[in-house]
Parts: sequence; structure tokens; C-alpha cells
Amino acid sequence: MTRQQHFGWFLARGFGPQGWGYPSLDWDYDWTRPEIYQDAARTLEQAGFDLVIIEDAPSLGSPETIDLRVRHAFGGPKHDPMLLAPYLFQATRHLGVVPTVNPAAYVPYTAARQFATLQHLSAHRLGLNVVTDTGSARHFSAAAPLGHDEAYDRAEEWLDGIRLLWRSWDHGALVADRATDVYADGSKLRAVQHRGEYFAFDGPLNAIPFPHGEPAIVSPGGSGRGLGFAGANSDVQLALAPLNERSVRDYRAKIHDAAVAAGRSAADIKILFAIQPVITASAEDADRIVAASAHPDDAALVQIARKQSSDLETDLTSLDLDKPLDPSVFGAHVSRGSIQRLIGDRGDDAPLRAHLTALARAGRIADRSGFVGTAEEFADLIDELGDWGNDGVLLWGDFHPVTLHRTLDELVPVLRRRGILRREYVDGGLQANLRAF
Repeated sequence: MTRQQHFGWFLARGFGPQGWGYPSLDWDYDWTRPEIYQDAARTLEQAGFDLVIIEDAPSLGSPETIDLRVRHAFGGPKHDPMLLAPYLFQATRHLGVVPTVNPAAYVPYTAARQFATLQHLSAHRLGLNVVTDTGSARHFSAAAPLGHDEAYDRAEEWLDGIRLLWRSWDHGALVADRATDVYADGSKLRAVQHRGEYFAFDGPLNAIPFPHGEPAIVSPGGSGRGLGFAGANSDVQLALAPLNERSVRDYRAKIHDAAVAAGRSAADIKILFAIQPVITASAEDADRIVAASAHPDDAALVQIARKQSSDLETDLTSLDLDKPLDPSVFGAHVSRGSIQRLIGDRGDDAPLRAHLTALARAGRIADRSGFVGTAEEFADLIDELGDWGNDGVLLWGDFHPVTLHRTLDELVPVLRRRGILRREYVDGGLQANLRAF
């Protein structure tokens, strides 16, 4: 039986040069202005999407890889997605907007106050994609960068502190009674005093409580510590895993077990698997795209290496394509999940060429070897995920109109006709829509 699922869009380019490197750039949009993002947000809301997650990297990376990251605009420049969010809220009525935030960049009191302000201004549609990018830490403090697990410890303390501040107004503290001329009852405000390993601050927060719930917390991360963080804290998990039944069920079970271990219900978190489909007009078109990707030339492999170098903050273009990739080239700050996505199951003896070739190759949705196919074939896949208990998917791409419409124009009607994609929103903001089914 068809099962309705949640849909989101992961803005993989972040608040950066939309369409750079593609012929569609000649639409002449100015990526620094809000219009292209507002148009895209309206399209996603018309399509019935729950949320858009705006990727971000506040750093241009290590000195060794800055040129790689900016030369082709893979890793920068990027403007601040938190400041873009109000423009997207203004353009829409229901869509959740989820900027990426790094705990190293915001002290808890300032973060709690700013995020509370946006939650009220947006009618409760704010989400926060909490990342633990340790490579950016040098921009915010003279302290040495934290290790992988320690960065999650800091993020957990940061988020706990923000929630303490959001909840420093007890029930009944906000009175707003004109008859008695009492706006708030100060005796019901709690003087939070936090002295932790990473942060120290006092409350209460100078912002009123939320009538429809706190901002939704989103998290990526596939490590054991990352999955534990998601289970304990997140409303949405950005999931990266092979889309076969065993992998999907195992991944979901790990998140749900972590949620239950933290005293939550498995239903408290929505797990959305990230997919970047190539929607084609016909099966024959899909076959042609897949065949063309089977034997990439060196130029194509170098282009992939450039992007991977940006993502991994490691210059892969300086390595010999035909020699094994030594994992020690990656710094401790590089996500283990990102490294694993490059290496896959090919082993330490495989040359770099084999890893890049595997990334270059496309596969067909129809035989579950990849994500190239027709709208009907993609809907079949989403139906199958629903049969495995899936909550939804995050489609992946930039906000150039060509990218958006190439993916959605044929797909949305098919998903709606099958009952997979919502037609209406409920009142109450992002949290209410995530819990609607």
C-alpha cells in the first residue's frame, strides 16, 4: 500500500554561486541576491515539500586547499544561510527553512535568542542543521580544534544549553493580560546558571516561549557518535546509506535504538535519506546517460577529484590516479563518513582512479543500481522505501531553476497521483507538519 512520505530539498551549494560550472549559468541570476532563493522556495512549497536544508561551510578550508575550494566554487564562497532564512520565510507560508549552524560559531545565549526570534517571525518554521565541522573552529577561537567525538560532546552541551534557555520561561510566565496590565510573571522565570566543559552562561532568556514548539533540530553524520547524537537530539536525521532494504532497516534501527536509549520514542525523529536523482523523459534517455558514464576519461575524473578535494579538504588532484589511496592523507578533522563514501568497499589496495571512476558511474533506478530514470521509476523506488517503513527523502541539488525544474516538473505530479507526496499542510509550523504523518 502506498505510504505518504516527507520530502525535503538539501541545498547542496549552500548560499553560494548557484549554477556555477553549468551552461544554465547564462540565465544570469545573481546568487548574492534573494530572488533566486525565494523563487526556489515558492516552487518547493507549491510541490508540498516539508523543508529546505541550506548547506554551509563557514570556512574556506585549510591553507593547502583554499585554491581548490574557490577556483571552481565547490567549497566557497558562501554567505551566511542564517541571514538568508528571513527572505525565504517572507516568500512562503508553510515551508520549513533549515540553515546549517556550527556550535563553535554561536555562544549559547546569543544563539538561543536569535533562533527564538526567527522561530516567532517565521510562524514556527525554523529548523537548525547542527554540524560539528571542526575545521572551521580556528575562525572562532584560539583553542585547538576538537576531535571528532569531542566536537559532538560540545554540540550536545551547546544544544542542551540553548534548550535550557528556551525553557527558562515556565508555564504561565507569559500572562499578557490587559485587564490586570500584567505582561509576564517574573516569579516563573528560571535563573539558568550553566557552567559546563565548553560553555558558561546565565539566563533566563530575553525571548518569549513558543506556542507551537521549538525549532526543529536536524543532524547529518553516520558515525556511531553522530547517530547517537541524532537519536538523542534530532527531529530529522539527514541519512546517507545504500538504499537497499537491509541497509535502510539497519540504519533506521540504529537511530531508533539511540532515541529510545535517550528516553525518547522512535517516532520522535524522522529519517530522510538523501538522494540526487536524474529524472529523464524516457527509459531510453536514462539508458543513454548510464552508458555514457561507464568509461570516464581522465578529464572527467579530475573534475570529480576537484569536488572531492573540496569536500574532504584534501588535495586529491596532486595524487597519482594509478596508485592506491593512502587513508593517512586525510586529516583527523575530515568526516569518516565522507572518506567512506569516497572509498566505498573497494579496499586499501584500490587506486584512486577506481574510487573516482566509481563516483563517475551512474546507474539505473529501474534495477536499483543508481538514480537515473523516469519519474515513474523514481516513484517506484519511493514506494518501496515506504514499504520498509521509511519516513521520507531529501532531494539534493542547487537552487538554480534549471536544476529544480528538471527534477520536479515530471516527478511531483507522479508522486501526488500515487499519494506519496502531500497536497496540503497543517497549521503549526515545521514541527506540526513533520508530525502530521
